[in-house]
Amino acid sequence: MKIGQVARLAEVSAKAIRRYEALGLVAPARQANGYREYDDDAVRLVREIRALNRLGIPVEETRPFLDCLASGGEHVDDCPSSLAEYRRAIAELGSQIDALTARRDRLIQRLHMAAHRNSVVPEGRELISLPPDLPVPADDGAADHLVGLAVPALTFDGTDGGVVDLAGLGSGRTIVYLYPLTGRPDVDLPDGWDSIPGARGCTAEACGFRDHHAELQIAGAERVFGLSSQSTGYQREVVERLGLPFVMLSDPGLRLAEALSLPTFEAGGQRLYRRLTLVLRGGVIEHVFYPVFPPDQHAEQVLAWLRG
Repeated sequence: MKIGQVARLAEVSAKAIRRYEALGLVAPARQANGYREYDDDAVRLVREIRALNRLGIPVEETRPFLDCLASGGEHVDDCPSSLAEYRRAIAELGSQIDALTARRDRLIQRLHMAAHRNSVVPEGRELISLPPDLPVPADDGAADHLVGLAVPALTFDGTDGGVVDLAGLGSGRTIVYLYPLTGRPDVDLPDGWDSIPGARGCTAEACGFRDHHAELQIAGAERVFGLSSQSTGYQREVVERLGLPFVMLSDPGLRLAEALSLPTFEAGGQRLYRRLTLVLRGGVIEHVFYPVFPPDQHAEQVLAWLRG
């Protein structure tokens, strides 16, 4: 058969086959008129070279495999020399992976340093600004049923390494503010985040509770918790970066939402809590703030309610 037929059968270019010939990997017969004549064995050799090359073995390094076939092996890797070439290729790939991993880690480190360089928000709510045209969330009645309900016996991991049982917090007042997600400087927010009513403002809300934490305690809040569906590790970065004096609770399975039929929404392929604050006392939901807006003033709203 001609070179064009071999190229079609082996799914390679004629140019590639000529290169294999130049390297001595494929040796077609010559007709009297000088034309190359290929047989089925040549087609198999070309296919094997292509398959090995797609595994990352350079064409020049496929000779041990082809020699294995020539010596009577049923498969190209029936011989010790083929196995040795596998080991060499694996070791080379391992070195490349290590080098790429090291480059990736350096890039992550640079990204983290650059993104966090000016991201610390010191005390003082005036330093936190929100866009003036944020959509205002409407009261859809999704929290009307909550006041008076028993607090479910659910435990959540906290950013301090402990576990918090909401039903076992005692008779004192506890503030649990639920929020969608706190952004990080090195992680993009979901597309269209600012256009979702009540989504934007988690950092501002957290800083508000931080700045008024002592006043909230004086006014009767024994504890303050933030709660979201983000992981504890993700939340811990926010606690450390913002210097939050209270614990964040992680509810990745939105178990509290299921237990209390709390409002949620979808964004960026995630199901997230709508912004809502529970006041717990004696194992019962005493008061609910919903909807919460503006989030940067919410801690003051809770403080005013406690004082009242």
